[in-house]
Amino acid sequence: MVIVYALAVLAGLGVVFGAVLAVAGKVFAVEEDPRLEPLTEALPGANCGGCGFSGCAAYAQAVLKGKAKPGMCPVGGAEVGKAMGDILGVVVEEQERCVALVKCSGYEGHAQKKYDYDGLSDCLAASRLPGGGPNECPHGCLGFGTCVKTCPFGAMSVKNGVATVDHELCVGCMKCAAACPRNLIVKVPYSADITVACNSQEKGAALRKYCDIGCLGCKICEKTCEHDAIHVEDNLARIDYSKCVSCGLCAAKCPRHLIRDARLNKEHDEPIPVSDSKWSDA
Repeated sequence: MVIVYALAVLAGLGVVFGAVLAVAGKVFAVEEDPRLEPLTEALPGANCGGCGFSGCAAYAQAVLKGKAKPGMCPVGGAEVGKAMGDILGVVVEEQERCVALVKCSGYEGHAQKKYDYDGLSDCLAASRLPGGGPNECPHGCLGFGTCVKTCPFGAMSVKNGVATVDHELCVGCMKCAAACPRNLIVKVPYSADITVACNSQEKGAALRKYCDIGCLGCKICEKTCEHDAIHVEDNLARIDYSKCVSCGLCAAKCPRHLIRDARLNKEHDEPIPVSDSKWSDA
């Protein structure tokens, strides 16, 4: 009988606690916005973080809470932006497509090495070695492909010792930039024709000792530009894409041919086809 009473008491407690939990669930229930599920489903599910949030679901929640704007998904682009707008009942402005650019042109044969490295094939590990790694340039690409391993879209590769971007595959999520210990991967407009693929801030005399293609900070490009779109800051030429018209004059005058242009001889004002661009090889 003792066992029967014990079981009865346990069963009674179970019923009581179950009822309490059921009531508490209703009292403290947080109503979910009915738009959350369709909004999340409209996103590509890549969870790349390119929108600035940890994943698609987190981004959808942030949009509903007013903490983020719709249409910021770099993977889905305009199509996903429109779908989000339809769900929310708003018009979403199309965002300019951006892609990653590796600011280094120090291919094998152009940049000198201090020693041969035979350790872990990882840029962060190599950068922690004495002297900052095996390359003489303290600012350039280490070439061990950490960005390649990080890219979820197969847009990164290492060619001749330097990381490069296939801008047709790149969606601009910039996970590669976050993984680069040298901070030399930057976001640029997909339509950009003119690029400066160098990250060095050394003065020309110092740079010449270990790289025969890097920016010398000579300011010839700055003096040549008629649109105030390129300036030398900290011994490095930098482009303001809001002003650049892709005339190509700076590229034509660069003594090191570091500044790249898709087509220098522009016969008309039609947009340059992206397939003609050389900058993805920078």
